[in-house]
Amino acid sequence: MREAAFVKQNKDKWLKFERVVQNNISISPSELSKLYVELTEDLNYAQTFYANSETSAYLNELSVGIHQKIYKTKKESKNKIYQFYIKEFPLFFYKHRPTLLLAFLLFIGFSAVGAYSASADDGFVRLILGDAYVNSTIENIQKGDPMAVYKKANETDMFLGITINNIKVALFAFTAGILAGLGTIFILMKNAIMLGSFQYFFYEQDLLWESARTIWIHGTIEISVIIVAGCAGLVMGKSLLFPKTYTRLQSFTQGVKAGLKIVISTIPFFIIAGFLEGFITRLTGMPDWLAILIIFSSLFLIIYYYVIFPQLTYNKHGKQLH
Repeated sequence: MREAAFVKQNKDKWLKFERVVQNNISISPSELSKLYVELTEDLNYAQTFYANSETSAYLNELSVGIHQKIYKTKKESKNKIYQFYIKEFPLFFYKHRPTLLLAFLLFIGFSAVGAYSASADDGFVRLILGDAYVNSTIENIQKGDPMAVYKKANETDMFLGITINNIKVALFAFTAGILAGLGTIFILMKNAIMLGSFQYFFYEQDLLWESARTIWIHGTIEISVIIVAGCAGLVMGKSLLFPKTYTRLQSFTQGVKAGLKIVISTIPFFIIAGFLEGFITRLTGMPDWLAILIIFSSLFLIIYYYVIFPQLTYNKHGKQLH
């Protein structure tokens, strides 16, 4: 094939490659690799039949540009998780902090309802927690080990089971937001009333401190992140109720994406909570100072990541976007 015919046959394809390189167009890694393979084949052909020609030099330069873009894409993909959790999410979550506050206030309010109901009705705790759990806990109290329930299962099995279950609860709290947020409020109410009645049960047994210092070792992160998942569901619910200038479908689509991002942010924290409950909570003989240190460190981690860090990130980067 003559060089002119070769150039004419492939000119449009090469121009596409050139636009990708020069305009820094973002395309999928698989498509980029496919382009590189095709370009390499053309370059090999040109170097074989048109050595030292302008066509060969042009394709070589284009090939270098595509290669650099592939390397950059691979490098960026390796840092994608880091970019999401440390840069993208905190800036994104800044505007959703008021919804997080709403989820928190709802949870605190329903917890108070649970504690009050348990104090007013002797059968309420059994209704919420179940006879089997209450009877088993009373037996453990009589044996002098009220927190024995956390020592029964194998550490690894407990860690995996609890982590998976907590992630399911978070996903349920999020997806329930499709009911205009009412489903999410119900999930928050259910978990909060359970927590309130649970803590009152131990208060009634004169074991409030013993239960709190043990349970909140893992519960600080676990409960906090359920509230964050509730925030995700409320964000989706709000997108249905208040579409603003968008169509309801457009607003809902944005709400689903935003809520899903929030839920994804919770996964590492649920893993931490599962680890604490599976391996650390069972160490009921640890000194009070160590339990308090773990609890307050966990609380600081949650507050920093979901409240303080988004503010700092917005101050540093977000204002530049407005």
